Amino acid sequence: MTPSSPLYLDHNATTPPAPEVVAAMRRALEEAWGNPSSAHPAGRAARRAVEQATEQVAALIGAHPDEIVFTSGGTESNDLAIFGTLAVAPADRRGILTTAVEHPAVALPVAALEAQGHPVVRLAPDTEGALLLGSPPGRGGLPPLALATVMLANNETGAIHPVAALAERARAAGAVVHTDAAQAVGKIPVDVDALGVDLLTVVGHKLYGPKGVGALYVRRGTALRPRLLGGGQQRGLRPGTEAVPSIVGLGAACERAGADLQAEGARQASLRDELAGRLREAVPGLVVTAERAPRLPNTLHVRFPGVTGATILARCGSVAASTGSACHDGIEQPSQVLLAMGIAPGDALGAVRLSLGRSTTASEVVAAAAALAAAWSGDDGRKG
Repeated sequence: MTPSSPLYLDHNATTPPAPEVVAAMRRALEEAWGNPSSAHPAGRAARRAVEQATEQVAALIGAHPDEIVFTSGGTESNDLAIFGTLAVAPADRRGILTTAVEHPAVALPVAALEAQGHPVVRLAPDTEGALLLGSPPGRGGLPPLALATVMLANNETGAIHPVAALAERARAAGAVVHTDAAQAVGKIPVDVDALGVDLLTVVGHKLYGPKGVGALYVRRGTALRPRLLGGGQQRGLRPGTEAVPSIVGLGAACERAGADLQAEGARQASLRDELAGRLREAVPGLVVTAERAPRLPNTLHVRFPGVTGATILARCGSVAASTGSACHDGIEQPSQVLLAMGIAPGDALGAVRLSLGRSTTASEVVAAAAALAAAWSGDDGRKG
């Protein structure tokens, strides 16, 4: 970024590709341009590049290389996991267990299946974003489950969900377990065996890799029907000639993430807390969302009093961040995630998500806090 660029605090939306990723992709474009299915030297070079990337992705999440399927990104991985599981589920198991705070890439496929007659149970969070793990809503309890799909970390609040506990219960009930780990992989330790999941989504551009590439972890023995039909690549689960440079970039990003995961997470958590403290001092009545829940180390979700988050960001051109709310026909709507947490619509509209990254510095945190506080107060002294 140039000195005149806004302070970038929107890493949960996308991350800049790491230098190691760019270099690896450039090499792949120049040296591994062949078709990985071809037997000649160019094809073998491409195949070796894909195999190395497969090992890099698997290593970051504690998987076997043959359990990694490359996709075009999180949406495709989630679709393959959800629709692919339900397509092969027994006729007497049609139920889906999920949450009320999923990303649309999970929520919309589940809603589509619900419209087709699949019973869906949605776990609600409390006001801190923690999922309520007691009895499911409704008097009938859980239907016979085919699938449980629960995100590992919320993209808005950063709240980390108890996937391992849910997976244990869901698998005991006969369900296949999927977690959308798009926001978690590369930020916190993720191990598929510790989580007890059968399917797990990885997204390249959320961990300093390229856009347009992701992966789905598929545990050995997990039945899945492909969404695409074609040449049979990747064991037929995701046919089509592999996008070698993008896959190589994802592999390099995963290797980079694993090199200093704990140290970098601790550094970002310290900066996140510093940013929260400075904003609290400058903005009376500011609320930190999900503050008492386990959170991603880089994510600070705050609610400004007396003004909408969109107004804050419009006034504050020196900070690049997001609100998580939607705007339809010029009318701003509060985030569905916050409403599901029981937060009042007026309070939810004051939300701003500030997500830090590898490039975030202490001086940027100081500057961002000052700029956001000034935007809240307004140049003319108004609070909205």
